[in-house]
Amino acid sequence: MTREIAVYIDENGSTASLSEPGRLVVYRRKMGKWSVVREKGIPQGGSGGLKELRQKMGQVLAFLGDCGVFVGRSVTGVPYYELEKAGCSVWEFEGGPEEFLDYVLQQEEAAQQAKGSVSSAEVPVPVENSPGCYHISLKEIQAGSSGVTSKQVLLPFLRQGAFYSLEVVCSHVPPWLEAEILNGKLVGEVRRDNENTLTVTIAKKTCNGKKR
Repeated sequence: MTREIAVYIDENGSTASLSEPGRLVVYRRKMGKWSVVREKGIPQGGSGGLKELRQKMGQVLAFLGDCGVFVGRSVTGVPYYELEKAGCSVWEFEGGPEEFLDYVLQQEEAAQQAKGSVSSAEVPVPVENSPGCYHISLKEIQAGSSGVTSKQVLLPFLRQGAFYSLEVVCSHVPPWLEAEILNGKLVGEVRRDNENTLTVTIAKKTCNGKKR
């Protein structure tokens, strides 16, 4: 996959919302280092209406080109819809790019690897019980030998970020998921239902490290 990540930043070099003045910077990782390959100021002002916002997003998408990963402080509404429709992976972080570029790339590559290593027909997906609230059980996967892993099941869903909460029923918490929670990359609570069953409830983070 491409090693380019676009970040919308303010004058201080920290992530910004697309509703704020700033510039779009595309970073590329080469030989273990990140460098700026192109950047563009995003004009603000005007009526701020829907038509203007869509025009601005058209400029953003044209500038992104083949770069399919976008990071901002807050990405909601029309900007999120337009980026998602264009096939971009959208992340939300607070802070400077140096704080999260490696992490985002690592997660994108892991999700791509998980997605490509097994047929989508073989991978179960979370079920929506109520608007934005999903549920999935990993117990059969953890007990069997289907070749499907918890990462293959959960990472694409978590990467898309189109949820408010996700309940994961499991016989044990996957080590990678537990590490994400302990490191603050995900917000989650673990509840023991009985001797053989745990439920992990994952919720969206607020801005700092939030994946949309």
